[in-house]
Amino acid sequence: MKIVISGYYGSKNGGDEAMLAAMLEVLREEVSDLQATVISLNPEYTKLRHKVDAVPLLDIWTIIKKIRAADLLISGGGSLLQNVTSGRSLYYYLAIIFFALTSGRKVMLYAQGIGPIRGVLAHKFMNLILNRVDLITVRDRGSLEELSRLKITRPKIYCTADPVLAIKPVPLEFGENILEHHGIKKSGGQFIGVAIRHWIGWGKFQSELAEALDRIIAATGAKIVFIPMKFPEDIRSAVSTAELMKEKCVVFEEEFSTQEILSLVGCMDVLIGVRLHALIFAGVMGVPMVGISYDPKIERFLDSVGEKPLGNMADVTAAEIFDATLKQLSTHKNPCDDKLLRELGALARKNAKLAVELAEGKS
Repeated sequence: MKIVISGYYGSKNGGDEAMLAAMLEVLREEVSDLQATVISLNPEYTKLRHKVDAVPLLDIWTIIKKIRAADLLISGGGSLLQNVTSGRSLYYYLAIIFFALTSGRKVMLYAQGIGPIRGVLAHKFMNLILNRVDLITVRDRGSLEELSRLKITRPKIYCTADPVLAIKPVPLEFGENILEHHGIKKSGGQFIGVAIRHWIGWGKFQSELAEALDRIIAATGAKIVFIPMKFPEDIRSAVSTAELMKEKCVVFEEEFSTQEILSLVGCMDVLIGVRLHALIFAGVMGVPMVGISYDPKIERFLDSVGEKPLGNMADVTAAEIFDATLKQLSTHKNPCDDKLLRELGALARKNAKLAVELAEGKS
């Protein structure tokens, strides 16, 4: 079976790379002879990391050629179809779908987070193109509501879960080895993982976070570990935050594999997360989390596991971060509902089953 996968891959974003890894893992379990081509910002990186064929993001003629030779175009996962972080990218991803439709290929939106979509023109293009695809799966109820608002009703639509929720927990030894390599012993003491990103309102948030982390260290003696999800942007954010702190902390300045990030998160006693997939990793690894929102996708995920964000980056305070983190440290329990997490894992795997059925003409 030949498939083409369109998404934001090759950017060295740990969350996006984890999504691709998870998608390929479950698709390969379903199809022994899977031949996947990934549209990538960095094809050589994608080929090496995921053992797939890859083509450049802007090599349109090669992309069209690959799509015409494929059984299925998968658009996703992630928040590709939105125009808040970028206006142009929405039209790019819609164009890839349009090329597949005009080539007579089957098209599936795979566990996408839809929206927000702003503007009359964007609304019309979404309606025009998505009502012609074969199958849509979305990762949360908020995306279902966005599709309804956009009057996208013709394809089969399922609410499943983010592909990363299909990933299996990994041994802690990978993370422990990384910590020890940096002179940090996991035995004894508590560890607070921090996964942040630069965003609107960054200056105020950064100051509040630095103050909260200093207070946490003073109160508990815990070690603060900044875990980068996107390389190297998150490292810069971590370094500048660490410079505001009075207490010492750990900032990792290298790129990690999906397995290594998962294991590092698993070594933490609490994760303070702004990055969506850092929070999902915490759920997979059974680590208590403090989620801070910058985008509806954070709220949607936390809602799906029976939780709420502490606040958003623009208005969360040091006192709130401090109190929430100490509360999670005292519980020693993942606040996410275990049953919900298992159900979401099954739904994440369902995405692959639906994709294979579509490619084989069974749906």
